[in-house]
Amino acid sequence: MPLNQNIQRLKKFAEGNETFQKTYFKKHEEHLLKLVKDGQNPRTLFVGCSDSRVIPDLIVQSTPGDLFVVRNVGNFVAPYKLDEDFHSTAAGIEYAVRVLEVSEIIICGHSHCGAIEALYKTSCDSSMIHTTKWLTLGEKAKSMAILALGENADKKDLLRATERLSIITQIENLLTYPYVKKLADEEKLFIHGWYYDIETGAIDYYDPDTYQFRPLNEVGE
Repeated sequence: MPLNQNIQRLKKFAEGNETFQKTYFKKHEEHLLKLVKDGQNPRTLFVGCSDSRVIPDLIVQSTPGDLFVVRNVGNFVAPYKLDEDFHSTAAGIEYAVRVLEVSEIIICGHSHCGAIEALYKTSCDSSMIHTTKWLTLGEKAKSMAILALGENADKKDLLRATERLSIITQIENLLTYPYVKKLADEEKLFIHGWYYDIETGAIDYYDPDTYQFRPLNEVGE
């Protein structure tokens, strides 16, 4: 990219930051500085997708300090493994639960997820070794969707089903973390599965009693 084009892109970010300082930061300065003084104390860990169309704080209208956010490709959670390999998602879960002592964990998937769509592609770039390995965390959901709908089912139906089923399988993976399972069993930590529809802005939650996704605004009904 030519240098002048890059500078123009950076200027847009600089202008955005200046607007942020003059508007949002100035309006909420007392709250933001209190977070600096007292430190963060979020009650919720939000595990979401890195997709640029899914902004956790925006879709639930939360404020700084409310959510501890971990985002990755496909909002996947690798099963617990006792080793020293670098794993940012596992580190985020560990820090949120054991240090910040969050009381809620949300696994949030979404419609038109690129990671889920990639599971159905017949070929991939072999040089993308990290992505290829990471996507294996969605294979169980894919198999479940095909089993439920059939291999000849409409592609869109398979994708939407896989996106939802992946949320459930990631919760299963999350519960392989001993400290998460222990606190969940003691009802000191509550785990939720959410599905965000990027076409409507609506969120559905997984109801383990009915094994169905229901509108979030029906919680408690």
